[in-house]
Order: sequence, then C-alpha cells, then structure tokens
Amino acid sequence: MKLFMVVNLRKNLIIFILTFFIIACGGSGADLNNRLDNLSISLSFSQGAIINLNQENTIDWNVQGDIKNTNCTASDDWSGEKGISGSETIPTQSFGQYTFTLTCQDLETNLTKSVDLFISGLSEQTEFVKPESVGLNSQKLLNAFDYAMRDGNYTQSVFLVKDGRYIDHKYRGILPSESSAISTSLLDIRSDDYLTRDSFSLVSSWSTGKSFTSILIGIAIDNGFIESIDESASVYIDEWANDERQKVTIRHLLDMRSGLVPMCGESGKTELFICNERLSNGGAFVFTDNQMDKCIDRPLAQVGASYPWFYADVYPKNAWLYSNCDTNVLGEIIFRATGKDLQIFADEVLFSKLNIDAYWWRDNANGGQADGNYLAYCCLDATPRDFIKFGQLILNNGIWSDERIVSEAYISTIKDIIITSQIGQISYGLKFWTISPGNMPDESVYPQENTLYATQGFDGQYIVIDFENNMIIGRNSLYYPMLDLSSERKMKISFEGSNYTATLPAGVGLFDNSNFWHQYYLYLINQAIE
Repeated sequence: MKLFMVVNLRKNLIIFILTFFIIACGGSGADLNNRLDNLSISLSFSQGAIINLNQENTIDWNVQGDIKNTNCTASDDWSGEKGISGSETIPTQSFGQYTFTLTCQDLETNLTKSVDLFISGLSEQTEFVKPESVGLNSQKLLNAFDYAMRDGNYTQSVFLVKDGRYIDHKYRGILPSESSAISTSLLDIRSDDYLTRDSFSLVSSWSTGKSFTSILIGIAIDNGFIESIDESASVYIDEWANDERQKVTIRHLLDMRSGLVPMCGESGKTELFICNERLSNGGAFVFTDNQMDKCIDRPLAQVGASYPWFYADVYPKNAWLYSNCDTNVLGEIIFRATGKDLQIFADEVLFSKLNIDAYWWRDNANGGQADGNYLAYCCLDATPRDFIKFGQLILNNGIWSDERIVSEAYISTIKDIIITSQIGQISYGLKFWTISPGNMPDESVYPQENTLYATQGFDGQYIVIDFENNMIIGRNSLYYPMLDLSSERKMKISFEGSNYTATLPAGVGLFDNSNFWHQYYLYLINQAIE
C-alpha cells in the first residue's frame, strides 16, 4: 500500500522538514529487500512555506538509509531527476493543493515502495501553464476556443483547467452579426451594453444556479441543519405536513421528481399558474413578481391522469419533470432550516471558502426571505473564473485547499446519478446533468453516454466536469446585468424598464439562434488530449 502524508503549508513557517519511512506498495514487508525497509525521505520547503502570487515553491527531497542499488523517482509530470535526491516545483496555479508520489526501487529485485505527499494550504494562484505541460496540443486547443468564440455563437467566455492548473481562457464582447440582431430584442437593450468583456466581467448562471443550491443542501446536511436528502420536505415546508405532500422528500425535489404539478409564468400575468401546455425551460418565471408562494401552494399531480404539461399520455408516480419550482422550494428549505437566506448562507459556507464574489438575484416580492425571495433555481452572477472554481470543488470531491467544504458522500451521490437517475441517454439528479451524446462531423459520437457531468443553464451556461481526464471546461454566453429600476438584483420586467439577467440571444428574446454546439466544442477539446 502507499503511505499518504498530508502537509499543511502555513504563513510564518520558514523551513519545514518532514522525515518518515516509506512503506510497501503491494505485498508484505517480508517480500521486500531489506534496504527498502530502511529508507527514509526528508523533505524541506524552500523559500518559506506559503506560495505568493506569481511565485513558485520548491520541495527538496532526499532519500536516506542503505541506498546502494536503489533508485528513486518523483512521479507526475514535474521536473524531478531520477536518483537519491532532487527537487520538485509546485505549479503556481495548483488551486490550493497538490499531490505527488515518490517511488524508490531496489535495482536488484525491482521491488518498490511509494509514498504519496498531499501538499495543501497553498495560496490561490493566477498564472497559466502551457497546454503541453498537461498533455494538451496547443494548436488543437486553440481551434476549440476559436470555434467557441466565433461570431454567431454569442460566447462571452471560455475557460479550461486541467490537473488543477489554469490552462487557458478567452473573452470577447459582441461581434458584428450578433450586434445586427440586437434590434429584434423584446427588451430595451443596445449593442453597446455588450461591448468589450474581460476576466473581470460578470456572467450569469441561469440554471447552473440549481447546482449551487444542491451543494448548499449538502453543506446544510453536513452542518446538521438538515437530516438527510431522504428526509420529508414537510419537516421544513410545514404547509405540506398534513396532506399527501408530506411524502415528498428533499431527494425528490433535488431530482425533479417531486410529483407536484408544475407552475408557469407568462408576460402580462402577475402570478404563477399551473402550466397549461408542455413545460419548457422550467416554467418561464421571469415575468412574475412573487416566484415562491405558488411553488409552495401547488398540489400533487394525480397518478394515471393526463395533463397538457406532461410529455406522455398519462402521468406516472414521481416522473421526472424539469420544474423551476422544485429548486425554488429547496431555497426556502435552506432558509427555514438555517435561519439564513440563500445569499448569506452561501457567502458563509461556500463563496468565502472559494474566495469568490457571487451575487444571487431575488424575485420582486414584497417581504419574503429578504425583501424578495432568492431565486434558488437560477440567476447567480459571478466571473467565469469563479464558476470554474465551483467545478473544481466538485472535481476535488468536495475539498478546497486544505478544507472540506461539502462531504465526499454528497459528491459521491452526485456521481451516482448515472446509476440512480438515468433519463434515456442522459442522467439528471441532485441538480447535475450528464452531457448527451452528439454525432460529430467525422461520424464519431461524443461524448459517450454518462461520461461527462455538468451544470447547465439557459443560453448555454456550462461548467463541465470531466473526472476521467481531470478537467473543468467552462463556457458562458454574452451577459449584461440589466438594472434599469434599481441597483438591487430584484427581477422585474416592465415597459418602464427592467431589472433582469439579459443574456444573449434567447434571454432577451432575439429573433436569432446561437450557433454554439456544446458537444462539438467539448469534442474539440477532447481531441487536444495527446
């Protein structure tokens, strides 16, 4: 087996030397050459014990003991030299943590021993590395980014992280053909609202926000505010406690299988209503001031009945149905369980931990959670880098730097949606998707079913999590935070002006479709892996 050592780097620690014995990688001690049993590794951290921006920290390693006919190698793709001593440099973009393995081999018997070192507590880095350093072809990656940024794709940003390292990012404002379509908008916007964009420009989540809500549910469970995802939602939504709705669990809401009728909104109507046609985009809530009360008040659908909003002839028990109300109720559960609204709770247990600034939109209700109700189903504004950090948290199995943010058990439940919550060629559960397969121009299919996990939002907001290749891929569409009525992010669409998440193209009702094809973009990135 391997010895797994955790080393925390802290400020004010100038020189830190750790000595330990490596132990067998497979087999028993009796099977190994005695020289290996007597080896120890000394590690020293040079230049202090905290990494500052734009600097690198070097680990010097030295193997001591009976070193005759012994060779040691530091693994991964770092620049270590084979032999009995060497040095390794922690990349400056290591997302607060890094792991490497030191393996020693007896050259007479070929027996080996290994030790894993997990270095944590590193300060956040901002530099980017060359794609080749993580096994990516620069030109092919450039081709993928060029495709995403084409005129007509309405892309504001693309971002790539591999092996915990920033690889590349691109940003742009509106381009000529896109600008020419602005006049068809249903809202009072101008091309000038979407000019130059950079790494500091905000993008908006739309339904990617649902995945953030899910992680907040997991954190609330970890902190004892909620018992489990199998708990009845009626423990917190007491309006459901004395009727059949008490059978609805938090897991049902997370998986979009609540069994509750869906609610819809419509321009010119002031309240949500039971949908009267096939449900799309979760219910088009944006026209409604109070987007919470009707989500709580709605009844259960009748099993075996026919409904105009359902995609089959009859409604089966706990059928999957994409409804914004299910997620909005989760936001109310967090509020009632913790005593804190979504923004405050997220700031304390998630955003501050990841060192991100994110701004959650509210509805325009009077009262509610915080002079309006936070829109748990959507509408979180942040920079592309901050959304990428969220994806990296999932890829890290819930750890950020040296701190566990959400339990590994909760992340495992998300990964298990490919077993527990398949829907045809995709899976959906705990507010995460898998990317559906697409037919590529070369007649191949990419991705394969249930291999890429993702958050997905209206107008093509993506955080794609590739566990197999240790990658996070981000893409966001052009965005303008429309704040005509006030500086507060309270959603209101009106002829007098609007406060609204004005993404392009569909978010503002352009008579133009985006040409962006997300499966093809992901395929091009995959083709860059060498």
